[in-house]
Amino acid sequence: MAKFCSLGWFPAVCFTTLTLFASPIARAEEDDAASILKTMTDYVASQKNISAAFDTDIEVITPELQKIQFASSSRLSLTRPDKLWVSRSGGYADVDLVFDGKTATILGKNLNAFAQFDAPGSTDQLIDKLRSELSIEAPGADLLLSGAYDEMMKDVLDAKHIGRGVIGGVECEHLAFRNADTDWQIWIEVGPKPIPRKYVITSKAVTGAPQYTLLMRDWQTDAQIASDAYTFKAPADAKKIDVKELTDIDEVPPGVVTGEKK
Repeated sequence: MAKFCSLGWFPAVCFTTLTLFASPIARAEEDDAASILKTMTDYVASQKNISAAFDTDIEVITPELQKIQFASSSRLSLTRPDKLWVSRSGGYADVDLVFDGKTATILGKNLNAFAQFDAPGSTDQLIDKLRSELSIEAPGADLLLSGAYDEMMKDVLDAKHIGRGVIGGVECEHLAFRNADTDWQIWIEVGPKPIPRKYVITSKAVTGAPQYTLLMRDWQTDAQIASDAYTFKAPADAKKIDVKELTDIDEVPPGVVTGEKK
């Protein structure tokens, strides 16, 4: 799953210390958590068309150890194996990503500029390219991968089925996982459509243990998606630039990330 570097994320949360279970019970908890996660990832991977909306909270830890939270909202459409559209609006950037299976386009609407690059292949391959070549982590994209279970369980050292919780009025299974650098939790809808409703990643390698939080809504696994949804239409006055020139499209303003006092 995605790792974090200097960026921190942490919405205000009140934690309760959990007592470790005895070994046989812990084993059952781990097997149960893995099984529920596998059911969710298999279900999502089996859906040809997906549409959803989601809200993200990203918190930055400044050098003064102050936690600053930034929020944005997004919508996406996915058609397997090779079509993706994502639109994200935040206080510092307004960005669209359009992928038709051959070419990916990133439009910075706040910059009135767009960049395109060849990316023949699947949405899985696009996500890998965004991460490895453009340093766009998009942690929530793990949920959309065809091999989501293997990716999310990579390096997991501990897994627990905490119990149940309610997200947006929907009853969910609450799972918690740990690896060396991160802790992560996921809430999965109870019932015949086990879709993810909330996803939280805690970076233990950063002072203050900041978090990234993703809340999903309007999730449709039988979505009717327009045939031209994955066709990029450049605004009339938008400038085409090289992808390396497409800056200031992050959810967090650079000055705050570096901890500079304003």
